[in-house]
Amino acid sequence: MKKPLTGALCALTLAGATALATAAPASAAAAPAAPAVTVNFAGTVALSNCSGSLVRMPNSADSDPGLILTNGHCLESGMPAAGQVITNQASTRSFTLLSSTGSSLGTVRANRVLYSTMTDTDVTLYRLSSSYATIKSRYGISPLTMSTTHPVAGSAIKVVSGYWKKIYSCSVDGFAYRLKEGGWTFKDSVRYTSGCDIIGGTSGSPVVDVNSGQVVAVNNTINESGERCTLDNPCEVDQNGTVTIHPGIGYAQETYTIPNCFGPGNVLDLTRSGCVLPRP
Repeated sequence: MKKPLTGALCALTLAGATALATAAPASAAAAPAAPAVTVNFAGTVALSNCSGSLVRMPNSADSDPGLILTNGHCLESGMPAAGQVITNQASTRSFTLLSSTGSSLGTVRANRVLYSTMTDTDVTLYRLSSSYATIKSRYGISPLTMSTTHPVAGSAIKVVSGYWKKIYSCSVDGFAYRLKEGGWTFKDSVRYTSGCDIIGGTSGSPVVDVNSGQVVAVNNTINESGERCTLDNPCEVDQNGTVTIHPGIGYAQETYTIPNCFGPGNVLDLTRSGCVLPRP
């Protein structure tokens, strides 16, 4: 993981790849398929050292307290140790809510760290003191929806950094069975295509599928200098224990199983059916 700007870890952002098309007569050329959604900064937030997003589970209600998704290594109290899981911790952390163009709309504040870990994944989920309805009424912003399906190789994605107010584009190159970095191990990580160009402050950015507009992963790390399995230089380990490094390639952690861990009212319940997040 890259270090956050205040000295913890940071992460990924994506650089876009531009497709070239050959011109054809209007009568012969098929109309290009328009994106299903427009991905912008609405629903994203800036942290003091990282990026994040205002998210909802598919069954969340407007009256539920809002949730902020970012990385485990962006936690204000410091990076969780390998094997450590933090739940229900008091927090007063504030987040700058952004408009669709990236301008600051105001501040939303957490009252709890519902969940944070760097074991198997790299995620922190904050509970806000404001409901989705209150945020919508006050700022005109709706949350991003968490996908409940596994990302698909080859799909177009965007990483939206609230910290830098910059959107990066590339595709899902594939998946790392295990991703090791320093003392941490992540499972089934998203590997980006080579167009990604990662800088500090993009940790915790939502990875948005451009077809559905839903969050499929959270941006978290890159092999920065070609080292093997060290801090800022993750390595892939396959089912046979073979280690591979991809210098300059970035990764994100899948989020599709997270909704299984939330019940009505956005209440975290790690005992729910289908919830595979590590427990304390």
